[in-house]
Amino acid sequence: MKNVLKVLSCAIVMGCASDNYDSVNSDNGNIIDDGSGVVIDLSDYFNIDFNSLDNYENQPIPNYINEDNTPNGNQITDEGATLGRILFYDNSLSFNNTVSCASCHKQASAFGDIDDVSLGANGITGRHSMRLINARFGDETNFFWDERANSLEQQTTMPIRDHAEMGFSGENGNPDFNDLITRLEAVNYYPELFLRAFGSETINETQIQNALSQFIRSIQSFDSKYDDNRALVNNDNQPFPNFTNQENTGKQLFMQPPNLNDQGVRIDGGFGCAGCHGAPEFSIAENRGNNGVIGVFGSDAIDITVTRSPTLRDLIGANGQSNGAFFHDASASSLEDVLLHYNAIETNNPNLDNRLRSGNNPQQLQMTTAEMEAVIAFLSTLTGENVYSDEKWSNPFVSNGE
Repeated sequence: MKNVLKVLSCAIVMGCASDNYDSVNSDNGNIIDDGSGVVIDLSDYFNIDFNSLDNYENQPIPNYINEDNTPNGNQITDEGATLGRILFYDNSLSFNNTVSCASCHKQASAFGDIDDVSLGANGITGRHSMRLINARFGDETNFFWDERANSLEQQTTMPIRDHAEMGFSGENGNPDFNDLITRLEAVNYYPELFLRAFGSETINETQIQNALSQFIRSIQSFDSKYDDNRALVNNDNQPFPNFTNQENTGKQLFMQPPNLNDQGVRIDGGFGCAGCHGAPEFSIAENRGNNGVIGVFGSDAIDITVTRSPTLRDLIGANGQSNGAFFHDASASSLEDVLLHYNAIETNNPNLDNRLRSGNNPQQLQMTTAEMEAVIAFLSTLTGENVYSDEKWSNPFVSNGE
């Protein structure tokens, strides 16, 4: 490669750089002209072979998965998701070059954060970072815990614009988003990568959003014990052949709704988890209310508008430990704490989901220890392996980032 660059450098001096560039570039996707006559080798920057990109656009998806929130105008492509991966891990998307998207959404934690609240470029963020596993596979198109983003595309640049998170806010002397675009335009490889992804060297917020959301939607996990068994049956209500008795019992309790009396006390039935977290995607239902968690991290204030949730897949990591705390305020440190919350809802706020009460009384499920252990055993079967180690979702930089 060094010899190639020497030849090209000589050609540039002799005034025939473009011919040499074209002949090399046609055979080697890692070699680009940065537009000013300087030829660079992308492999000096990235652990990516641009001659043979990773497969993002045609990944296998189980035939029982039906939900997909990908908009018609932003289908996943290998080139678009590759650009999104680079942007996702690039610290220069924060105003002071200290954090990237991956700082709060770590591959080792199912693209979530083990910290209760994440540290941004200008201090701590307001809520627990949501896991990004299988963000594509749901009917819900709104994002953030409070659903303030109308699409994943819109969501991707809102943290960049947030003063605390990544700091291109235009507030208190900070640069604004146009300054970020100027910064990216000055990086020698970005115009070419945007050209490959979208057919134009133009860098704007829409194309940044499209690239980041393509990469995020590509992050999928379908190699769990649950998936191995779901492929063997017709529906989720059948006993799974290779589940333990405890796991099948937990699955039944998860799927079956409770029978509550007028006081909200469970007479029989299950826990009704699938009413909001339907299998097999385990994504959040579109139409639901507050889940009874009303805390605000580090404050005595209350927040009854928060209703979003990530998929329940990969709640537990491949190492058997939870991928961080649970709920938007990180108030539950374990799955047992989560079940204890739903076992006896303590708030009857006006936004409480109707599925969590009977009449005007919050539910009291009266879970036994054995029942909780069974549900936790079932939830643990939703954890895959590949998503934690697959290089196509890892930091692509040779020496940069997290």
